[in-house]
Amino acid sequence: MKLDNPQVLFISEIKKKIRDAQYEALKVVNVELINLYWEIGKSITKKQSESWGKFIVPTLSKELQKEFPGVGGFSTTNLWSMAQFYSEYQSAENLLPLVGEISWTKHIVILNRCKDNLERQFYILSTKKFGWTKNVLIHQIENKTYEKYLLNQTNFEETLPEKIKNQAHLAIKDEYTFDFLGLMEEHSERELETSLVKNIRKFLLEMGHQFTFVGNQFKVEAGNKEYFIDLLLFHRELQCLVAIELKVGEFIPEFKGKMEFYLSILNDKVKLPQENDAIGIIICKEKDRTVVEYSLKASNLPIGVATYNTSPNLPEKYKRLLPEKKDIVEKINEYFVSDRN
Repeated sequence: MKLDNPQVLFISEIKKKIRDAQYEALKVVNVELINLYWEIGKSITKKQSESWGKFIVPTLSKELQKEFPGVGGFSTTNLWSMAQFYSEYQSAENLLPLVGEISWTKHIVILNRCKDNLERQFYILSTKKFGWTKNVLIHQIENKTYEKYLLNQTNFEETLPEKIKNQAHLAIKDEYTFDFLGLMEEHSERELETSLVKNIRKFLLEMGHQFTFVGNQFKVEAGNKEYFIDLLLFHRELQCLVAIELKVGEFIPEFKGKMEFYLSILNDKVKLPQENDAIGIIICKEKDRTVVEYSLKASNLPIGVATYNTSPNLPEKYKRLLPEKKDIVEKINEYFVSDRN
C-alpha cells in the first residue's frame, strides 16, 4: 500500500498512539518503582540509627523474597542500594527532582560510579535526554564525558542560531578517546583515519549517539580543483553535516582557515535546503587552549577544536582545568534544565 493511502495513515496513527501509551505506561511504572525503592531506602536509613538497624536488612530481604516470589529487586545488595540512594539524594537539591527521571538500574550505575552531585545531575539529565542504554551510560562515564563537555572549545555561542546552540555544545567534546584503535604512539593522519573507519561503530559511539557516517576522504570541488575532507558525519538532532579534520600534531591557527573553506563549500554545494549550516571539528593530538581561543574568535563559521588520545585515562591536566562549581551549575542549567521548559 502507498504511504499516502488513508488506511495506511490511519493504521500508522493508531500504532503511534499505542507506542505513546506504552511509553507513558512505562514511565508511570518506573516512577512508581523508584518511589517504592525511595520509601524502602528511607525506612532502612532511619532504622540504621537504632542498634538493630544493620541486622534487619538480611532478614528483610529474605522475608520480602518469600512474600513476593518471582519479584526481583529485594536482594540484600539492592536494599542497601536503596538506603544509599535515599541518604545521598534526599539532601541534594539538584538531584531530588530527578529521582523519577530514569530507571533504577541506571540510577545505580550513576550512584556507584559518580561521587560528585553535579556530575550525577549531568548523567541523569543526559541519560533522559539522549535515551542512553545502561551500557552506553557506563561507556560515557568511563570516558569522562562530563569533564570533556565542560571543557570543550568552540565558537558556537557566536556562530549558531539559538535553537540549536545548546545541543551543539553537547555534541562536541574537548577530548576524544580512541583507545580501541590499537595504534602505535607514532602514527600518520592516514593511519588514524583508516583505523577510525575500520572501527566505525566504536568511533560513532565515542562521537555521540546522534552522529551518522557519511564518508571519508569526502570530495568537494572549488573552481577546477578537488579537495578531500577527512571524515564527513551527519548529526541527526542538529540536522547538519559535520566535517572532521584529523591532525596528529599540535593545533595551529592555519587549520581553522582550511576548515572554514570546507564549511563554505559544504553549505553552498552539499547541504540540503532543509538542513542547518555545517559544523566543523578539528581533532588534533595536542592544543594550546589560548591559541585555540584566539583562533576561533576570528571565525564566523561554527568550529570546535578537540584533542584525541589512544589511552582510556583522562590526563591530569583535565582535573586542574575544570571550572568552578558555580560555573558548572550554570553550564548544566544552560544546556539541560532550560531544554526541559
